[in-house]
Amino acid sequence: MKRKLSFLIALGLASGAVMAQDLKPKDVPAGVKTAFAAKYPAAAKVSWEKEKGNYEANWGGKSGEDNSAVFTPGGVFVEIVNAIKVSDLPKTIAPYVMAHYKGAKIKEAGKVTDAAGKTFYEAEIKSGDLIFDESGNFVKKD
Repeated sequence: MKRKLSFLIALGLASGAVMAQDLKPKDVPAGVKTAFAAKYPAAAKVSWEKEKGNYEANWGGKSGEDNSAVFTPGGVFVEIVNAIKVSDLPKTIAPYVMAHYKGAKIKEAGKVTDAAGKTFYEAEIKSGDLIFDESGNFVKKD
């Protein structure tokens, strides 16, 4: 079992897979928590993750993840993702996914606003997140 687990970890690292790591509030730098509280003072029942070196605060909704704000380790705001209905994505996104990711189903969707105020859309499929610009044009796969 230990050998299999080591192999799976090595495989994940070799393939570049980055998994989110759940954190306890005490494990989040004070500067990140301060910046978050200043930007979102009404946020309640916040859970934290560390992903790609940044800190992500999740709160709101039934799942507790209707809002996800990302901050650098220094407390600099990166982006916020607000959950939206898949049907609220720009109309060009579903056909793009069907054409380029055969059999893929959009599981979740989000409206992303970065630190500069630019809007993107995120469509989550089984193999990752697809990012689209404000008009619904494909940008990249995360």
